Amino acid sequence: MQWIDIHAIAIALEEAYPDVDVVNIRFTDLWQWVQALPGFNDDSARSNERILEAIQMAWLDERRG
Repeated sequence: MQWIDIHAIAIALEEAYPDVDVVNIRFTDLWQWVQALPGFNDDSARSNERILEAIQMAWLDERRG
């Protein structure tokens, strides 16, 4: 998985952190959690705020079903 795999990351985050308040998440936490996901293998420097926002929104969509 890489930073561009927004939907896959969102699914993995929902499975790993089902009780997290996705709306009020800190991007520093999100950044760390994404990198800790099994199968994630990308350069941490390739992330940015726009990518993290997209992951957050995809995660919220995933949670809402």
